[in-house]
Amino acid sequence: RTPEEEPSSTQQYNTNYDYCCSVDGDADRIVFFQASQPWILLDGDKIAVLIAHFFQQLRQIQQLPPHLTLGVVQTAYANGASTTYLRDKLQIPVVITPTGVKHLHHAAMQFDIGIYFEANGHGTVLFSNNYHQATTHLPLLQWLPKLINPAVGDALSDLLLVDLLLRYFHWTLADWNDQLYTDLPSRQLKVSVQDRRIITCNGNETQALTPPTLQPLLNQAMIPMKTQHGRCFVRPSGTENVVRIYAEASTRMLADQLATQAAQIVYDTCQGIGPIPKI
Repeated sequence: RTPEEEPSSTQQYNTNYDYCCSVDGDADRIVFFQASQPWILLDGDKIAVLIAHFFQQLRQIQQLPPHLTLGVVQTAYANGASTTYLRDKLQIPVVITPTGVKHLHHAAMQFDIGIYFEANGHGTVLFSNNYHQATTHLPLLQWLPKLINPAVGDALSDLLLVDLLLRYFHWTLADWNDQLYTDLPSRQLKVSVQDRRIITCNGNETQALTPPTLQPLLNQAMIPMKTQHGRCFVRPSGTENVVRIYAEASTRMLADQLATQAAQIVYDTCQGIGPIPKI
């Protein structure tokens, strides 16, 4: 997940821009940010919700054929506030898949309009043949797939899409950040273990299956925070002997507290080694 930290370059060069973006080395991921104060980060979750908001608005004003299916695909790392907004406010189905765009891409193909983005800004929108056939008389909807690259990730086409949608809504980056939902504070930690292979997870990586005592202890830690949108999950790294921990809650203090508890649980039940991570 993208660290919510202001780029050092904006401090070094004393920039004061309201509309900025950042791409990775091969330009398949993008995030947006406001370099002027207050500093704002708009990540892949925000991009997915912006696109979903656009299509749902077209549906409400009857400019999107009603029989076309619309869905959003996320991973467990998506901020819980974005998932709640999509499901409850926009009434759009959300599918949670394992981490990795190959999983999101495959799941998005089940919809006529399949939107998928990882929190790090890696994603796109897929359009079915049914979509193309149903929108032949709607110029805007016919033009959109020509702007959006259906490949796994193209930051530059995503930039053009976001720019188009912000102009459509007459929004600044600050408006985009304020008009949809507010992110829950989150915290990530990692615990070194002797052998990451002893930890296995369910299909979408939201629940730990082994060791058998791990998930019940995590569930117990989440119970007091149920009314505070508390959520955490753990998953083994694919490349090193560490277990990655994600926690979120309604306040930074509670998110940090839950992450710390989860780290201790992982350390105790999964043969942790070295120092226990501290915040």
